[in-house]
Amino acid sequence: MTGPTPRFVVHPDKQVLADAVAARLVTALVDAQSEREIAELVLTGGSMGAATVAALARIPARAAVDWSRVQVWWGDERYLPSGNPDRNCTQCDDAGLMELGLDPALVHRVPGPDTSESTEDSAERYAATVRDHGTGPFDVVLLGVGPDAHVASLFPHHPAQTAGGTITVPVHDSPKPPADRVSLTFDALMRARQVWFLVSGAEKADAVAAAAAPGADRWDVPAAGVRGTDATLWLLDLAAAAALPGGTAGP
Repeated sequence: MTGPTPRFVVHPDKQVLADAVAARLVTALVDAQSEREIAELVLTGGSMGAATVAALARIPARAAVDWSRVQVWWGDERYLPSGNPDRNCTQCDDAGLMELGLDPALVHRVPGPDTSESTEDSAERYAATVRDHGTGPFDVVLLGVGPDAHVASLFPHHPAQTAGGTITVPVHDSPKPPADRVSLTFDALMRARQVWFLVSGAEKADAVAAAAAPGADRWDVPAAGVRGTDATLWLLDLAAAAALPGGTAGP
């Protein structure tokens, strides 16, 4: 697999982790905007995704970013109607996403069943939006990791993993409800400049260790299958890092 060797950075607890990710993200976005007109950011949902957005919304350093020049995407989405609390974008909204000063026209949400005919239609339309409005490789992709080591909606031993040469994939029969989802593909994620895994909690420790193991196969451990072209960071709390060999690294 190409790309720099992943780095593991461990913080004391979930809140410190969220605050540190927010601070790191401000720097990354400022750096991206110093080189390009638009910074491309891919968000995740779940508790860590929402905690990171909430931390961003409250830190004064967020003012260093021109949020009107940040384009926002999601790595995956549950195929549920707009506003459903289980949607990743709803969780980010509830955490204060639009309080950052983003241009609504640059915030791209995955169509749900209220605005699309099927998961296939949703995936095709989301891919078209990436093609039509994306300004280049994603600058930073934030990914959560499940206890089974899934990332986005790419699960172990699931046929959605095999989608090649495409930006998105419709996901059916997800082992985690809801059954229907839309996800960026491995091919799309691997074009990102930086990939950051945000992981908190003891229930994720085995998944983190499995992804860190030399020779891990993404079919079994999807989190092992994504690296950024410039950097790959595993940003963890102590509980999530507990099963890593050789101790832990600080920030």
